[in-house]
Amino acid sequence: MKRLHGSLVLCAALLTACTVGPDYKRPAVDTPAQWRTDAYWQAAAPSHAPLSLDWWQVFDDAVLNDLEQRLLTGNQSLQSASAHYAEARSSLDAATSAIFPQVTLNSGLAREKISGQRPVQRYSTPSQSTVQNDITLEAGVSYEVDLFGRVRRTLEGARAAVDQADDDLANARLVLTANLASTYFSLRELDDEIDIVQRSLTLQQRALDYVLTQHDLGAVSGLDVMQQRSQLDASRTQAQLLTRQRAQYEHAIAAFIGVPAPVFSLATRVAPLPVPRIALGVPSALLQRRPDVASAERAMAQANARIGVARTAYFPDLTLSPTIGWESTRFASMLSAPSLLWSVGSSLGEVVFDGGKRRAGVAFAQQDYVAVQATYRQTVLTAFQEVQDGITGLSVLDGAVMQAHIASTDAEKLLSLANDRYSGGLVAYLDVISAQEQLLSSQRQEIQIQGQQAGLVVYLVKALGGGWNDAPAVPAVPAASAASAVPAAIGRPTVSG
Repeated sequence: MKRLHGSLVLCAALLTACTVGPDYKRPAVDTPAQWRTDAYWQAAAPSHAPLSLDWWQVFDDAVLNDLEQRLLTGNQSLQSASAHYAEARSSLDAATSAIFPQVTLNSGLAREKISGQRPVQRYSTPSQSTVQNDITLEAGVSYEVDLFGRVRRTLEGARAAVDQADDDLANARLVLTANLASTYFSLRELDDEIDIVQRSLTLQQRALDYVLTQHDLGAVSGLDVMQQRSQLDASRTQAQLLTRQRAQYEHAIAAFIGVPAPVFSLATRVAPLPVPRIALGVPSALLQRRPDVASAERAMAQANARIGVARTAYFPDLTLSPTIGWESTRFASMLSAPSLLWSVGSSLGEVVFDGGKRRAGVAFAQQDYVAVQATYRQTVLTAFQEVQDGITGLSVLDGAVMQAHIASTDAEKLLSLANDRYSGGLVAYLDVISAQEQLLSSQRQEIQIQGQQAGLVVYLVKALGGGWNDAPAVPAVPAASAASAVPAAIGRPTVSG
């Protein structure tokens, strides 16, 4: 019996070490060696530099910094993602409990009357009706022996789910902070545009007054008056539309930070938009930085664990359930030896026929893994696309802002020349007003491009995965010198995909 008992223990130990299902390995993905860049970008040596987790501080905007902090504490979508992470942690705790035995304690107290007409066990002993107490105290243990790794695979999937929820929370933080920054810079761009349109309205009103004076003197026709009035009305309409658009951005910011739109406002501010330096790392580092990529990879680990859980359905379940307790009719004799009761038992179950249910379950889990793997690879491709879009877009806008700056400079020269010619009596004052409007139009185009640059910088930060450590922020570059800035590369040390 001792040898048999030892053999059974050894066999159970060996079976417990067996885990069915495939071990998880991250699938390989094709990663380019470097980004396609031009002279605007330059790889740094070494090829990594820190970016603060509070990445928006690179814009050096106190109002934006305050709004982002209010978003982190007041945004309801972020609160929801945080709650989902807490749920995943609770699910992991529940899954972890399966590796420990379940201990139960039961007690009972009853006074009962036994029927005198009950069936007898011996015909020579007649049944009698009695009234007696029944006091029980019993402790039991139930433990499922993880013979083929069902519990271990379930726990593996739960850990991956916690990691995925953590990555989803980080991704929610990145997306929300980036969307807030993008909305904020769109609003600031409109502040500058509205200022230019208001100045243009002033000039157009002066031009209309001049044309009306000329019309009263008979120097111009009514057609000239109507043309100038029509231009002024169109500009006023444009100013109203810009004001409405700014209000929409303001309301969106209120929703981001968790404040009702009617009680929130941002003061108008006319100032150049910052365009900070944003640097690049190697493409393979993106797999470590982007929280959505990390979340998709953890989803694969969960799907792989589910394959193992599905395959364990082919194997028997072994549950151990020993119990010990006492039963007596009196409290005084409750803990005496004659009142002791115990049992040692186990149950082993195996499904013999299920009509293909287990086979279908395994096939479902395998195809689920194939689908999740494809999602992961598509997420990686999308990440590469977004970063390359940001790189190309900033390079193109760099050239565009240079051309817009040249156009503004030429418009300034034109205005200076018009003023000189008007002072010399060579042209009418209407030519000066026209030159002033041309300058404002060029300046407005330059501001629009700078707004696109600021928005694209935010887009690129988001595409790169945002901040990934707590190092100091990269210093900002003034808008005037942004065109000549040559960023250095940024990122963690190179990692393989």
